Amino acid sequence: MQKQRINTGILSFGMSGRVFHAPFIHTNDNFNFKAVVERTTKAAKEIYPDVRSYNSVAELLADDSIELVIVNTPNYTHFEYAKESLEAGKHILLEKPAVDNLDQLSELSDISKKTGKQIFFYQNRRYDSHFMQLKEIVESGQLGKIVEVHMRFDRYNMALGPKEFKEKSEYVSSGVAYDLGPHLLDQAFSLFGKPTKIIKTTAINRPESQVPDFFNFHLMYPDNLQVFLTGNLLVADPQPAFVLHGSTGSFIKKMVDVQEQQLIDGVLPIAPEYGIEPEGNEGRLTVVDGNGEKQVSLLPARKGNYNLLFNAVYKSLRNHVAYPITIDHIKWQIEALQAPNFSIIEEAV
Repeated sequence: MQKQRINTGILSFGMSGRVFHAPFIHTNDNFNFKAVVERTTKAAKEIYPDVRSYNSVAELLADDSIELVIVNTPNYTHFEYAKESLEAGKHILLEKPAVDNLDQLSELSDISKKTGKQIFFYQNRRYDSHFMQLKEIVESGQLGKIVEVHMRFDRYNMALGPKEFKEKSEYVSSGVAYDLGPHLLDQAFSLFGKPTKIIKTTAINRPESQVPDFFNFHLMYPDNLQVFLTGNLLVADPQPAFVLHGSTGSFIKKMVDVQEQQLIDGVLPIAPEYGIEPEGNEGRLTVVDGNGEKQVSLLPARKGNYNLLFNAVYKSLRNHVAYPITIDHIKWQIEALQAPNFSIIEEAV
């Protein structure tokens, strides 16, 4: 029986479309890359000559052959284009941050139920090599009762970025919390579930910046588990991405997933070297045995693979397998993101 591929369109061919989406739906045999929206420069055809290039979102949505639409336009347009896509009878893969607020998320959920079209949330960082290793360590139980977790996303960008929607305070989903926060929040929620309390802190440190370039979410869980999520645009010497401490050990891991840079450099997801961390970046696991002796191991991460997300979309549409990134995960995320600075969020939605 021949596989029924998913005909897919992408709403933008900027960095997101060019780097994080097109290479996967082009090389993954579960999908057909059918169309893209390019309002000015027609760059997609140079790489994908068989792909239709439409001048507008409306034109692409009118293409009856397209089953799945990737909504990867600027943050402030996500709700509008996601709504239009669902109402046009398309399933959607919605980039982060999904929407500005919970009201928008609720409306999209209602439209999804009414039309029978699914919303898939794009959280590719669940499939980073270093995060998948962290997940394996947590689930292995080697650390005993986990008591303290630090998760970071560090960059150094003193200059303001060229994209206004990320740097202007008039846009709700601007600043580093909305840019990098969804990654860390999703990783924490996928590991530990719903927190009982969240304390949010943001700050502006870059000259003339209108939006936060630092954030910290302190997630509190039952049984005294404390999880700290930090993003900072002024870190010249990046700290470990993950530091975990438990009753029987600790685990430390750098952020060294290579997929983004490989994709920027033109390495395809089907290349043998794709997603493999360079040697010398192994995670450090320290376990205390019954005699109080410490045993230290350096553990290589398994291959990072964003294709796992696209495969999950396919399995959900064709085989009715539950998609791992749930609307509850996104609800908790949006509530944390839209909360005021220095706020305490009791019992996340």
